[in-house]
Amino acid sequence: MNNAPGNKYIGYISRTRGLKGELQFYFEIPNYEDIDWEFIFIEIDKKLVPFFINSIDLQKNKTAFVFLDDVDDIHKAEIFVRKNIFLPEDKIPKKDEDEFDWDDFIGFTVIEAKHKTLGKIIAVEEMPQQYMITVDMAGKDLLFPFSEDWVQQIDIDQQNMYVELPEGLVELYRNMP
Repeated sequence: MNNAPGNKYIGYISRTRGLKGELQFYFEIPNYEDIDWEFIFIEIDKKLVPFFINSIDLQKNKTAFVFLDDVDDIHKAEIFVRKNIFLPEDKIPKKDEDEFDWDDFIGFTVIEAKHKTLGKIIAVEEMPQQYMITVDMAGKDLLFPFSEDWVQQIDIDQQNMYVELPEGLVELYRNMP
């Protein structure tokens, strides 16, 4: 992914809507409703391409319906589905110092009671019933739910998450091809 300096991933284009080129954005950042929506960057062939926003209708479910300039029919819009969207970091509202988001866990080291250090958190995703944590465990993705049954302690200053995972889970991921 070409995340040029100064630009931040904010979500992706999930689908088209209607026949006039409208797109649905899905946001993976908080406070998306506070952004001044003039333009965005869409990742196309590993390059960030700027597009001006003609109109945007923000929704409460982390989505928005968007018309881009020069995208005026479904055929032009379809090529953007599943593309990542970015904004310059200075366009993204700053959060309060004491505010902590799920994405703030990315980069934390996960330490398991039995297996010691498992790796770094590379993603936190919201699923219908819970949040899922993805850890890069020596090149393999280890997934587990963010549950107080499994997460024992979080040290924000040291950026460590201490977990006790079910018997066999780590071995299962380690033995995957």
